Amino acid sequence: MPQPRRIGIDLGGTKISAIVLDETDTVLDHKRVPTPRNDYKAVLACITDLVDELEASHGAASVGIGMPGSISPASGRVQNANSTWMNGQDFQTDMEASLNRHLRLANDANCFALSEAVDGAASDATVVFGVILGTGCGGGLVVNKQALAGPHNIAGEWGHNPLPWPTSQEHPGPRCWCGRSGCMETWLSGSGLQRDHTDVTGQILSGEDIVAAAEAGDPGARSTLQRHLGRLARGLAHVVNLIDPGVIILGGGLSNLRYLYDKLPGAMRPHVFCETWSIDIRPPLHGDDSGVRGAARLWDGNT
Repeated sequence: MPQPRRIGIDLGGTKISAIVLDETDTVLDHKRVPTPRNDYKAVLACITDLVDELEASHGAASVGIGMPGSISPASGRVQNANSTWMNGQDFQTDMEASLNRHLRLANDANCFALSEAVDGAASDATVVFGVILGTGCGGGLVVNKQALAGPHNIAGEWGHNPLPWPTSQEHPGPRCWCGRSGCMETWLSGSGLQRDHTDVTGQILSGEDIVAAAEAGDPGARSTLQRHLGRLARGLAHVVNLIDPGVIILGGGLSNLRYLYDKLPGAMRPHVFCETWSIDIRPPLHGDDSGVRGAARLWDGNT
């Protein structure tokens, strides 16, 4: 049974979001603050302050945290976080000491996928793959409304696989913060989109500016978005060939590119190993709040 009050924390690379859910899943409060980048102790203090503030207004609550990367079962420390100052830290122990309670933690993409599978855009699906296309590029897998982490807590770590079926121009690919080259994150994230546009056109534009330029008819911007679409289609086809999800949910800033939902299925089709095939690719029902709602739901038993 859900707790009477559940606080969810979404620890992102640029912001920390926090909500309070009641027993009916109504959002009672929502706060958002900038992430203290490159300062682990400040992150601990920031989350503690958010929880204290919410509990002062709404009473005692459980706390679930969606985080970049995950907790290594071997060491108990953070692994695989693109917020690299978190890697190697004993985050769960330190956070539990700061808040004086037990916590539940999960990868932020798993929280996103869980939220959308339980009461979001994919609530009608058995197998759901959630994709975050933001500062980084992550994935989360939910089956029967339970997030799957795997024995090493790396299930769904889609963004750090190589781009499938690369062209000669795409191989070996850009160097990734993880130490490898050609990871999908380097191509499909918002920063990857910007880098690719700069490499090809020489223009330094934000993702929003690239989209605006494409809509205004700029051929270079249009080509950038077309390359991104093709790469995303290959990456998602790879997922389909592995787990055959009923629904794929797109999250993160690039999920607001509305044309993706119409064009991706056709672009994926040549790479899917199936005679007859269809896929639902949907935007998140809960938008930017989906990850933090999923973090609060870590106490519902859907972990």
